[in-house]
Amino acid sequence: MIHFNAITKCYNKELFRKESFALRDLSFALSERETLGLIGANGAGKSTAIRLLMDFIRPDTGAITLFDRPATDLSLRNRIGYLPETASFPANLTILDLIRFTAATCGMSKAVWKERSTSLLNTLGLWEARHKRLRAYSKGMQQRANFVLALLPDPQLLILDEPMSGLDPLGRGLIIDLIRELKGQGKTILFCSHILDDVDRLADQLLILHKGRALFSGPPRELLARQQTATIEAAFLHLINSVEGGQHAA
Repeated sequence: MIHFNAITKCYNKELFRKESFALRDLSFALSERETLGLIGANGAGKSTAIRLLMDFIRPDTGAITLFDRPATDLSLRNRIGYLPETASFPANLTILDLIRFTAATCGMSKAVWKERSTSLLNTLGLWEARHKRLRAYSKGMQQRANFVLALLPDPQLLILDEPMSGLDPLGRGLIIDLIRELKGQGKTILFCSHILDDVDRLADQLLILHKGRALFSGPPRELLARQQTATIEAAFLHLINSVEGGQHAA
């Protein structure tokens, strides 16, 4: 479903700044119907990996394929649901306005998008707020509105960048249940999160990035066994500390 083959991405150096490698020789794969948790500290390369997947930027070296086709193939867009970390909505529009726009760009029939949107707005607790301007939405409501738009065309692949961002405990629980339901429907999901407890609950596979390199790729149980810990959070911290300690010692 997703294949990164020896991907390197370097951002051009700016005045008074050195050339910066965001990713170095990154390779990983995500199979159909699996859920991958992408984790790492700030600056690890997570956002760059997602931007590359979405073809917002291009790699310097290596190749990325989705559905066995180049990530640059625009015909793949309707098969992907993308949730950005931060909502950016025109303040004077309503969620219904954005639903109509999204449905039109995806070529959905009126009957289909009306049925899908009604179900999603109810599931995500936005039905009563569907006529409100988006400027009146809280941060959590905007994040849930983002989910509505990402899921509207019923995509096969979901790419979720910090899906719990801005959510209170109730909203977070709602999204966790939704992702579990999507997993049960056979969706392939890649999500990035700083909340390692959520990764522990949801991920079938893990990819740990550190300073642009992959430190671990595989099932959570394998990481726990290697690091001899009981939780992903403890294993992650142990792995990062061991690498940082080794670098300082060198």
